Amino acid sequence: MSKQDIANLRARRSELSDQLESATGRRRSLAEQVRHADGVNKAGLEARLATLDQRIVRIEGQLDEVGQQLASPEAAQYVAMTEPPVNFRGPNVRFSNVDPEPIIICFILFVLSPIALSMSRLIWKRGSRMAMAAPAMPTESGERLERIEQAVDAISIEVERVSEGQRFVTRLLSERNGMALNAAQPGQEPVRVSAVDASRVR
Repeated sequence: MSKQDIANLRARRSELSDQLESATGRRRSLAEQVRHADGVNKAGLEARLATLDQRIVRIEGQLDEVGQQLASPEAAQYVAMTEPPVNFRGPNVRFSNVDPEPIIICFILFVLSPIALSMSRLIWKRGSRMAMAAPAMPTESGERLERIEQAVDAISIEVERVSEGQRFVTRLLSERNGMALNAAQPGQEPVRVSAVDASRVR
């Protein structure tokens, strides 16, 4: 018995099993219909049921025949020669002598490195988008800041003028007090005031 014969027998057995299952299902349906039928319909259904019974018996006989052929010594010997044993474990490979360092290096280069590059690129793109999306200062705010700066400069100039006038008045008062003291004390010369200071007093 050849390999093709074994394959044909197995295919035949599978086909007969499908036919038996289909016939059994149809017989079950017909039996349910016969139970609820009466008169002429019941007789016709019973005839169909008998035909299905004969077909089921014939299929079962064919299945038995195919099973006997597959169980023959020739087929059993061929199956034993071609199929591996149940406890087949494959070749005995030992990994104790395998160096894991190249495997780790390849894993880092081809797996972890692309992941790290992708994450860094994503973070960089997100930062660039946030920088581009930052709102610019409106023109009105810039003009207001410029006017405030000019006002502060003008105020500082006025404060400097006021402080200079206060210093001049203080010096003038101190000079007048000195002149009064000199007039009260004989033998001392009066303090001379320049024409510029006199014009300021006036």
